[in-house]
Amino acid sequence: MTTPTDFQHIPVLLAPVLDLLAETPGTRFVDATLGGGGHSQALLARRPDIRLLGLDRDPAAIAAATERLRPFGDRLTAVQATFSSLEQVVHDHGWSQIDALLMDIGVSSPQLDLPERGFSFRFDGPLDMRMDPSHGPTAADLLNTLPERELADILYRYGEERRSRQVAAEIVRRRRERPWARTGELAELLERVVGRAHQHGLPPATRCFQALRIAVNDELGELERTLRQAVRLVAVGGRIAVITFHSLEDRIVKQFFREQAASCTCPPGLPVCVCGKVSTLRILTPKPLTASEQELQDNPRAACAKLRAATVIQNP
Repeated sequence: MTTPTDFQHIPVLLAPVLDLLAETPGTRFVDATLGGGGHSQALLARRPDIRLLGLDRDPAAIAAATERLRPFGDRLTAVQATFSSLEQVVHDHGWSQIDALLMDIGVSSPQLDLPERGFSFRFDGPLDMRMDPSHGPTAADLLNTLPERELADILYRYGEERRSRQVAAEIVRRRRERPWARTGELAELLERVVGRAHQHGLPPATRCFQALRIAVNDELGELERTLRQAVRLVAVGGRIAVITFHSLEDRIVKQFFREQAASCTCPPGLPVCVCGKVSTLRILTPKPLTASEQELQDNPRAACAKLRAATVIQNP
């Protein structure tokens, strides 16, 4: 059982997050992926005037962050919820709009490091992978029930696994003999079917475990839904900052920011604009911000992190 003391998570890209958000006008801040509370702790310390609403679907994260941020008293409200529940939670909290929104997308170190959560192929544990262990199908449920073609699509789309069809076929063949239950069993199959030589140095299970985690938690759908809410919810002059950890997430954020920053979508050559599109965002990071050399030394898991940010110039 995960306890609050188990959930110790080093916040990535903390300095640029503070640079982008700490000077935001207004006092209503939301950390939509609260985790262990590291980013929120720094924001609350930097800005004594703000109140912060923190969301996380993981009850262990909520417990850890609540304990860590206890010195800030009622300036923090922590809510167990998916970040796509952002709009509803904010309104339930009594706010019509917010001034700053932070999202740190992806799995956290404590989740990876605890075998009972089933996120990592490095430890043998139950094939779970749910951010909220009380809700929804597990990774084992997907492996034991989905059609072979759907499994292959998940592994290719979310993990960019080149051998997705071979892996899916082996998963289905094996489940006819006995159901999938353990991470170690899946890691052994991937070692045999994928092989390190085809992963450019990555452990053979990396891409498939990532794909299953994304599918179990609907991570990309959650991100897309939350971004659409953000442009309605963040007040003019407020800021949105999103940290991603792989290309699929970063592509979604990059494309969304560009679409919202564009002022016209008419075909080239029209003498006047007829689409009526207005810009809702101004991009603050033309290129994503990444970890410094010092941060990489202190926290190697920051190597894949990218930070993009935008300021709201008009609500839709």
